[in-house]
Amino acid sequence: MSQITIPKKEYSQLKKQSQAYKKIAGRLFAAIVKDSIEDVIIDFKKTGLYTKNFLSDLENGLRKSSYGK
Repeated sequence: MSQITIPKKEYSQLKKQSQAYKKIAGRLFAAIVKDSIEDVIIDFKKTGLYTKNFLSDLENGLRKSSYGK
């Protein structure tokens, strides 16, 4: 692997930006995942675009996935 040398000041700035990004991304992801499985299914039902079989499969899949845990 190649090495790149940057000034310490620039490295510190990039490190701070990286930490800020991780913090924001973590909060955003947590906010997205707050919807319950029931709420997700209700939102899908409201559109009128999906069959009962699809909605059932979606609910079963969400319950088995890491989303439901």
